[in-house]
Amino acid sequence: MVSFIGAGPGDPELLTIKGKRLIDSADVIIYAGSLVNPEVLADAKKDALIYNSAGMTLEEVLAVMKEGEESGKKVVRVHTGDPAVYGAHREQMDALDEMGISYEVIPGVSSFLAAAAVLKKEYTLPGVSQTVILTRMEGRTPMPEGEKLLDLAKHRATMVIFLSVGMLEEMCATLRQAYGPDTPAAVVYKATWEDQKIVRGTLTDLAKKAEEAGIRKTALTVVGDFLGDDYELSRLYDKTFTHEFRKGVEV
Repeated sequence: MVSFIGAGPGDPELLTIKGKRLIDSADVIIYAGSLVNPEVLADAKKDALIYNSAGMTLEEVLAVMKEGEESGKKVVRVHTGDPAVYGAHREQMDALDEMGISYEVIPGVSSFLAAAAVLKKEYTLPGVSQTVILTRMEGRTPMPEGEKLLDLAKHRATMVIFLSVGMLEEMCATLRQAYGPDTPAAVVYKATWEDQKIVRGTLTDLAKKAEEAGIRKTALTVVGDFLGDDYELSRLYDKTFTHEFRKGVEV
């Protein structure tokens, strides 16, 4: 069986217990070397075969998986964050299905969740936003109909933009058309890594600030009023609010 593992956002301690157990006991490890922290593999077996997929094609990755499976070896495929978010693992799973090779997926902590953690913010604030949009700018990979950045920005929901910090000036100009120029925004570079950087600003000045900080890749952009300080308190803990586990008091 091949195990697809979400390695988390960077900090090796954010790898799940199950993910670490599988990596540490694997005979063959294929990891996304351009994004996965090498420390995630620190306790791998000394005789494990380790492949960095950054320079490999899909066919080469699949060949390693097939050879490992046919040799009776335990194979793990390590993706950054959680593989379900821009992980490109569906095509690998479909190919394994065609080859009759079984697999499992071990979820991981996505970088968008790590970004909220290091920003010390909550994406879904009552009275501000109850929706989180995960998306990217259109580049060499086109966006489906209705999913261009401006289309999504019109909802004015909390937005997390992957794989696009290299187009930050264009991104902010597009977002200003829907959110307004003073909407708070932030860029989080390599959340939870030792060299993590956070740049805060608005849709007017964020691009300049990120450029001054030298951030050009491996970063998320987050946008929305959740970054501000105005919001409603949760009804869940309101003493006047009755729910299944507690009766509210009258005031």
